[in-house]
Amino acid sequence: MQYNDCFQLGHITRTHGTRGEVVIFLDVDFPEDYEELDSVFVEIKGQLVPYFIKNINVQKGSKAIVKFEDINSIEAATPLINCALFLPEENLDDLDGSQFYYHEIIGFKVVDEKLGALGTVTTVYTMSTQDLIAMSYNGNEVLIPVNDDIVLRVDREQKILHVALPEGLLEVYTEETTTPEDGQEDEQE
Repeated sequence: MQYNDCFQLGHITRTHGTRGEVVIFLDVDFPEDYEELDSVFVEIKGQLVPYFIKNINVQKGSKAIVKFEDINSIEAATPLINCALFLPEENLDDLDGSQFYYHEIIGFKVVDEKLGALGTVTTVYTMSTQDLIAMSYNGNEVLIPVNDDIVLRVDREQKILHVALPEGLLEVYTEETTTPEDGQEDEQE
């Protein structure tokens, strides 16, 4: 299995107990969709290695306790901590219109409905309060909030993300910050 045929499901955060179970973070919108997972690919030293799941218990907060086959001790599970987990893209449901998976828009051209072509999507940051699409624009990183009023639609064939950026958003990232010159500050006595 190759990386470009997969999406990152999450990563292993720590061991759980002494019988080889691990806690994983599921970096997905609906963790409960993965309660019947049979196997995953674990990234080990730059390689995707298949691991079969004996038991998975999805918890609150995008976490799950997983028991892999043939991992029966804390010593065997410890090297897996911080390893990324991947699944084949074919496991994903097809999306259309304005819906998209974050991993699929990396490299897409960003086109604003008024300003035209702007830049390229470099990554997507998932935050607890707001997910942000990072775009390379004239040598600057511009963060675009993931919001239905801003991100209008995706054209998969043309690899274009259509947006309607709020007025002034680009200027926030492109204006030079000025600082008072030495000796120009007001001194208080």
